Amino acid sequence: MKPFDTIFSLSGKTALVAGASRGIGLAIAQALATAGATTILAARSLDKLEAHAQELPNARALRLDFASSESIRAAAESAGPVDILVNVAGTNLRKRFEQYTREEYDRILQTNLHGIFELTQLVGAKMVARGAGGKIVNIGSLMSLLGLPYLSVYAISKGGLAQLTKVLAAEWGRHNIQVNCIAPGFIITDLNRDMWRPPEMEAWLRRAQASPRLGAPEDVAPLAVFLASRGADYITGQVIAVDGGYSTTAVWPHEPPAS
Repeated sequence: MKPFDTIFSLSGKTALVAGASRGIGLAIAQALATAGATTILAARSLDKLEAHAQELPNARALRLDFASSESIRAAAESAGPVDILVNVAGTNLRKRFEQYTREEYDRILQTNLHGIFELTQLVGAKMVARGAGGKIVNIGSLMSLLGLPYLSVYAISKGGLAQLTKVLAAEWGRHNIQVNCIAPGFIITDLNRDMWRPPEMEAWLRRAQASPRLGAPEDVAPLAVFLASRGADYITGQVIAVDGGYSTTAVWPHEPPAS
């Protein structure tokens, strides 16, 4: 049996993190680099990416705009051979279902699903052709697993990403490519920071899930590293929640009498 430090090492692997300029994507890129991977940080904000890449061992920045098929093709070509693809890019807009415009619908779906489809198709085809296996980690959401109000379009995109994960796991398993999806729970990022400022929101969370705190991007990154490693070679097609227990547990104020 190989030692754990060898099983979980990403030395000799190249990882492409799509959506690495901040939040969960940046935390994952940093963790992959620390685990030994040559890491490519990709997003629209090239200046930010270059600054982050300079702080990491063996990392570089790459411009990627999921709104542009040309940008996606150029990034997939520039990345070269990729062993690990992590799709993090995403956007959100909380509105009542009947108030979404078609432009808002198209923008969310393009960033959260259609662009990821295109990039994964290009990078995955190269993985298949190389014949050396690979790992694909998609970042979904609680909306990949359940429903919350005012997130209908976002939920469509993240539900679709979870199903794409399962189908690709079935399709590419014969090529030794494992495809999994992480479903983060209530993780503080720039997308939701304002929503969590009212004290009643955190008070609700303390009554709603087993771990009575908000998560951080650093709570998600270790699972991404694990799923990218040889330790996860027999795990594929899974949607794994990192959510403090929200999707599987409930708490209540009842306490049994002391014995």
